[in-house]
Amino acid sequence: MAAGKTHQYHILNPSSRPLMMSMAVGLLASGAIGWMHKAGWGMPAFFAGLAAVCAMFFLWWKDVVHEANTGDHTPVVQLHHRYGMILFIASEVMFFVAWFWAYFNAALYPSAHEAVGGVWPPKGIELLDPFVFPLLNTLILLLSGTSVTWAHHALIHDDRKGLKQGLWVTIVLGLIFTGVQAYEYHHAEYGMADSIYGAAFYMATGFHGFHVIVGTIFLMVCLARTYKGDFTPRQHFGFEAAAWYWHFVDVVWLFLFIAIYVWGSKFGAAVAVSQFG
Repeated sequence: MAAGKTHQYHILNPSSRPLMMSMAVGLLASGAIGWMHKAGWGMPAFFAGLAAVCAMFFLWWKDVVHEANTGDHTPVVQLHHRYGMILFIASEVMFFVAWFWAYFNAALYPSAHEAVGGVWPPKGIELLDPFVFPLLNTLILLLSGTSVTWAHHALIHDDRKGLKQGLWVTIVLGLIFTGVQAYEYHHAEYGMADSIYGAAFYMATGFHGFHVIVGTIFLMVCLARTYKGDFTPRQHFGFEAAAWYWHFVDVVWLFLFIAIYVWGSKFGAAVAVSQFG
């Protein structure tokens, strides 16, 4: 038997985390189904499952952070973590492709969809002005992409003060974006049930908003770890993954702003109908 480890791979110890997470997700899904079917146990089960999933996320990622701090994340392991994050972001890209596909399928060929009355946008839909709150949120996200890059650059050069400042600015901008989007939703003249336009609009922009919230929490965790003294110029995959995720959120919003808000405005709709109607 070998006296010590002769490879750079991290072999995980037996863990109950996968089983516990599976049970939490099962409870969450069952509760959601029961709630949608108006079962009395549905809502309590859903929130119990949601709490269990959040707890498992915390415990599991705490284990991963511990592994990183104890030297288990060798250069080979870090490389494979990067591959995993790239594949995860690629899967998220395809998730949004589905919503763009649904939107353009109805917008470019409204005559093929009886549900929209042969016109786009459907009658009764009062479009949002793309150059008010959507433009403001675009500027906010672009600025946040700059600030998270500033934080990353500071980390690489071991500038802890700059790292903290860049993270604080990015988190605050993310919270402002979420607040502006909530205000926009509250004042919109249509809802998700108002034709395929409302469904496509809220599913695409709403899921993006959810990703912004997740990314903001991701960065908050990075900020907390920064104050604890984690991350070094040579080993900081946790922060790097958060930065990649945030840039992905930025790029998706640019496509949403151009395609749904600007192209989907009255001007864009008029051009689409004249060419494809």
